[in-house]
Amino acid sequence: MKPALLHVPVNPKESFVARALDYKYYPTPWHFHPEYELLLVTESFGKRFIGDNIADFKSGDLVFLGPNLPHHYQNDPIYYKASSTLSAKLIVVHFLERSFGEDFNRLPETAPLQKLFARSVRGLEATGKTKLILTKKMHELCALEGFERWMKLLDILYVMSQSNEMKYISSNHIKGLNEKESARLNTIFRFALENFKREISVPEVAALAGLTESSFSRFFSQRTRKTFTSFVNEIRLHHACELLIENRMTVTAICFECGFNNLSNFNRQFLKAYRISPLGYRKQYWERPA
Repeated sequence: MKPALLHVPVNPKESFVARALDYKYYPTPWHFHPEYELLLVTESFGKRFIGDNIADFKSGDLVFLGPNLPHHYQNDPIYYKASSTLSAKLIVVHFLERSFGEDFNRLPETAPLQKLFARSVRGLEATGKTKLILTKKMHELCALEGFERWMKLLDILYVMSQSNEMKYISSNHIKGLNEKESARLNTIFRFALENFKREISVPEVAALAGLTESSFSRFFSQRTRKTFTSFVNEIRLHHACELLIENRMTVTAICFECGFNNLSNFNRQFLKAYRISPLGYRKQYWERPA
């Protein structure tokens, strides 16, 4: 298991890291680091875990994460097949406030950026026109060097600080854990993603984590702000949304494919999460303007 506290190497000639990366699948486990992070998905899809939030991600998604905010991007299972020819590409930027100078945060002109940095502890996702503008600038940044690259990063941060299209991701401020606890959570997350289509018992996953049932429940809820059952249901519901959009299976078939044991419970959980029925969700998607 790789360390949960990620070390981000910096070129001695640069004050921050900006890289375009190309993997078969995203390799980094549930982790955190003291640097701020900008992450643009340029080619990939799957599920992401940021703080206490679970969401689908796809090409074009762009997030800004504050220091020590734990996160993990897990590609769709198809990426891990030996026959896969898919690529998982991204542009990632890591920086510290001191990347701009020791007294940067004391300058009155940087007040908007300080507010942005304060908001980033919960993670921010770019939406709307802001996402389009920032995506272009992220690609430009990777093509620059030296002072121009440094100025482009400031430009990106200023655009975010002035936008009302930067949306919170995590509902709580969750800080990174120690290596042992993060490794344990990463094991739990991976197990849930690989087994959510069947019934998963708390005793089973507690044994996997090396904890008693009560200790496991307390450990998981304290670090994710949710119960393990609600966590698994979130994964199941996200998968259900994907299948509803594909429009190839009945709602009943989707219910059991996603690991729910009866249709009424599935409908109730879906309505609670999305404020619309599964059939209504499918109809809304397929009837929206192209």
